[in-house]
Parts: sequence; structure tokens; C-alpha cells
Amino acid sequence: MRSRTLTLAAVAGAALLATAALPATAAPSNARTPASAQEGSVSAADLLAKVTSCSQISSGKYKTDDETSATIPVCGKNGAVFWKADMDIDCDGQVTTQCNGDTDPWFQDDTAFHQSDGKPLRAESLPYVVVPSTSSIWKYTSYGIKGGGVVAVIYNNKVEYAVVGDTGPTQIIGEASYATAKALGVDPDPETGGADSGVTYILFKNSQVSPIESHTAAVSLGDSLARQFLQNN
Repeated sequence: MRSRTLTLAAVAGAALLATAALPATAAPSNARTPASAQEGSVSAADLLAKVTSCSQISSGKYKTDDETSATIPVCGKNGAVFWKADMDIDCDGQVTTQCNGDTDPWFQDDTAFHQSDGKPLRAESLPYVVVPSTSSIWKYTSYGIKGGGVVAVIYNNKVEYAVVGDTGPTQIIGEASYATAKALGVDPDPETGGADSGVTYILFKNSQVSPIESHTAAVSLGDSLARQFLQNN
């Protein structure tokens, strides 16, 4: 739930005031570190074949970073919305070995959506995607997208199922958790990692993983919804 508009120097200075060596918290019992994608029975090629053209549903377009032009639309399909962008790394949520104020200059210890026990999500082990906060460009809730909704993230011919787990800046799109990146073979370092382009995010409307922190449940529901997506488009 971060904004990258602050300068690195300013944020890094603030990070020095944070606790330097906080212990890693244990992963929930129903969570698992995702295996290397691909997940499920639907191939990346089959999903990508359904999103070759864009019927734009956003009122405007998004930037991939503060410095770039706004070129990324949100597109609509039967049962889903999608966009093609880059991947910035979100390490927000629970403090862990890989995600904390020392490893991530933009770190925030909360996420927009929480686990079933009320705690923030765990970016290090839970694949999740960040959606832009509501603005005049696009309101994600108006299109059946909600916290815990299923997302098929496609990169380099691999599919990883994730959940909608956080919200981001109102004008920037293309961000996913440390765990999502790692599973797809993307450098997950929150400061220097990510992918510059080539990432497709397909968000299935009116879907909800319960509990949100169960990656196994996300894969099961995601695979079913992906098959429906192929049939309906």
C-alpha cells in the first residue's frame, strides 16, 4: 500500500529510525511458499491468446513508474479484467527476513487487505497483486474486483495464481508481492528487482479466496476460473 513518490534518500532516512532487526514471524499453517510456476492446468499461451486485444474499461491510462508516461489501460473481458505492465516488488505487510524497513526503502507494515486473523499479509510467502487505489482513472470495486480476488499473473510463459492483496498509487500500475516475483523467476529484491515489462495480470471478477492467506486455495480456484475464462472468451 505504498507510494514511490518519495525520494529514496528521504525514505531511507526514515527507515533508519525503524527497528533494525525485527524477528521474522512464522508463516500461517495454511500458507505455503509457492513452487516455481507454472501452476494449474491452463497454459500461459492459452491465457495470453485471449488477451491479445484490449477493450479499455478505464477512463484513462496508468504509468508503470513515476517517471514514465501513462500508456497502460485496464481492459475488460468476459469474467475478468486485465492489464499488461511491468512488475514492481511489494514487500509490505508483516515484517519478515526479506521484507522489512532495512531491505525495502518503501516498506510499510500493513496491507490494504488482511489475513483471516486480522494480521497484514505476508509478502515474502504469499503471492499477491497490488491494484491501483480508486481514482478518476478506474475504480476496481465497480468491476467485481475485491480483496482476496484471484489473479493469474503471467510472465515468461509461466502462470502464477495470486490474490488481490494490496492497493497502490492512483496513477501507477504493475506491482506484485515478493513471493509472486520469486515464483515467476523475477528478481524479488524490493529495491532493485522486478521486471521492466512483459507481465500480464488477469483478475477474475467476483472471485474470493477464503482464507485470503491460503495459496493452495488460490491455485485451486484460479485454475477453475481460468478454464471458465477460456470457455467464455
